[in-house]
Amino acid sequence: MKDLDRRFNNAFEIASAMTEKLPADVMLQFYSYYKHATNENAVVRPSGNNIVRNAFKLNAYFQIANITPDEAKKQYIALVEKYTGEKIK
Repeated sequence: MKDLDRRFNNAFEIASAMTEKLPADVMLQFYSYYKHATNENAVVRPSGNNIVRNAFKLNAYFQIANITPDEAKKQYIALVEKYTGEKIK
C-alpha cells in the first residue's frame, strides 16, 4: 500500500469518528474529495432522494473533477488535519 493510500485511509477513519457538526460547505468538500479519490470509473451518482441535496453534491464534485485521484486524497487529508487539528501520519 502506498504511503498516500495509508494516510488517506487513516484520515477517513478519523473523519468518520468526528462528532463535531461541520458547515454544509465543508461537508460537501469532504464528500467530493472522498468520492473523487475512491471512485474508479469517474461516474458519480449521489445517493438519497433529496434532489436539491444531490444537486449540491454534484456541484461540489464537478468543481474538483479536474484533479487527479491522488490530489483528491491529499486534499481530503488536508481537510481532516484542518478540522481535527491532527497530523495524519
